[in-house]
Amino acid sequence: MGSATSSMAAKFAFFPPNPPSYNVYVDESNGKLRMSDVTHHREDVDIVKLVTRKGNEVVAMFVKNPSASLTLLYSHGNAADLGQMYHIFTELSLHLGVNLMGYDYSGYGQSSGKPSEQDTYADIEAVHKCLKETYGVKEEDIILYGQSVGSGPALELATHLPGLRAVILHSPILSGLRVMYRVKKTYWFDIYKNIDKIPLINCPVLVIHGTEDEVVDFSHGKQLWEFCNKKYEPLWIKGGNHCNLELFPEYLRHLKKFISAIEKLPGIEIEHSKDHLDLPNSNSTKEMDSARPSAESSEKSRHSTGEREKSRLITENREKARASTDKRERSRKSVDRSGKPRNSIDQSERARNSFDRLGDMVRSVGLCNVDCLKQTASEA
Repeated sequence: MGSATSSMAAKFAFFPPNPPSYNVYVDESNGKLRMSDVTHHREDVDIVKLVTRKGNEVVAMFVKNPSASLTLLYSHGNAADLGQMYHIFTELSLHLGVNLMGYDYSGYGQSSGKPSEQDTYADIEAVHKCLKETYGVKEEDIILYGQSVGSGPALELATHLPGLRAVILHSPILSGLRVMYRVKKTYWFDIYKNIDKIPLINCPVLVIHGTEDEVVDFSHGKQLWEFCNKKYEPLWIKGGNHCNLELFPEYLRHLKKFISAIEKLPGIEIEHSKDHLDLPNSNSTKEMDSARPSAESSEKSRHSTGEREKSRLITENREKARASTDKRERSRKSVDRSGKPRNSIDQSERARNSFDRLGDMVRSVGLCNVDCLKQTASEA
């Protein structure tokens, strides 16, 4: 049965770039591993090969930021590898002020083996072990970032790390089967059962999803956020699809805000959002509410009268905060009318240029990080 499950996972979920976008070689001048076909090699990037408990050798890259206190462990989406993500990772490390560890799943890029659900779990375990043993990164200083299919291994590892600082889910999936079909329960042969794991995560969780996602419906992100124990203000990018969220200015801005909050409030529970975006009254949201997943039955007992009262208090606080924000905004605008200082304009321009550079990288890669399950569904 385990073999059948693994075969189904491979059929449904994995589309590694073929051929890989890079090779790995040893730089004779210093003995370090390098990636070929990558322009502008950086000295602050380490390329490493790690052996997993399944016996595969996976390639990972560690981007060092000397001012960082936190480390992002990034599980990329489908149809991508490290060669394509190299410059995106280095830019994210720079602009978010974090160390960043990215890796290729078994069977992706120059990682050996074949991809499977269980292999991706072994892959991320090996990478986490490397962070801890080689780079001395503590569990409480790690933020797990899972993009699309990468939300599967990210959430699996999160269930084993009680001291984890935070989790970021970017266009995440409820489960593999739920991407293709609207099902009301979790089946044994399903893969990446994120809907059943998210209630087990006890650190702050940020969810990012595009409202026009054509591959993984927006309802996946919304429903996962609803089941979070420690919700952080989500980012629902209006008009965003599955492959272009990095191109929206609010993407980088919201990530910076989240990481800043995590850095400033170590060990303190982050409260619910004070400024959520209004969600569209779409058919997908109504259908989602009528087809609650298997995890819902275990959560019903917690939505008591006390919970509704807490929700009311949070709403009141949100209104107060919004009124305060509006007041500050009016004050700011009155100052703006009298003329902005020159250095303010310069800072704004620098921020715009840095975002444009990240956007250009995403466009140049041209990858769609999970054309994954959609292709198989159309063939079925």
